[in-house]
Amino acid sequence: MSVKDTRIKPYTEEKIRIRPYEHVAQYYETDQMGIIHHSNYIRWMEEARMDLMSQMGFSYKAMEEMEIISPVLSVNCEYKSMVHFHDTVVIEARILEYNGVKMKMGYRMTDKETGELRTVAESEHCFLNNSGKPISLKRSYPEIDTKFFTLYDENGDEMES
Repeated sequence: MSVKDTRIKPYTEEKIRIRPYEHVAQYYETDQMGIIHHSNYIRWMEEARMDLMSQMGFSYKAMEEMEIISPVLSVNCEYKSMVHFHDTVVIEARILEYNGVKMKMGYRMTDKETGELRTVAESEHCFLNNSGKPISLKRSYPEIDTKFFTLYDENGDEMES
């Protein structure tokens, strides 16, 4: 027996078009060798994730105002080439897995000028209420669930590396 999808139909049949996030590498993000310190890529992933949510019409701030939090469960980051001060990095963020309770995001970072691949990364998140209890967006917030589901890459393909 198949399970019927009860999500609210999006207002449009077209997928939401998300533009990539761009970050200009700052001097303070460099390390002693003059390259961007590895910890900053995780921050950039968060910036790109927040930007994606804003573009889909549901900011992280709005989510927190609804008493929904989304902590990071895990992060995986594979560094392909170095980013230097003042390089512009284009970060493509997309939802790789989503079930209403957990979400896996993929990130592909490239140099804006050359197109060279810099980093491929993933982060996993869950959704909790302010008491720290897991919640299902599908059940509790179907309008939000629909927004996430619309962006979910149903093929579940890994980001190219």
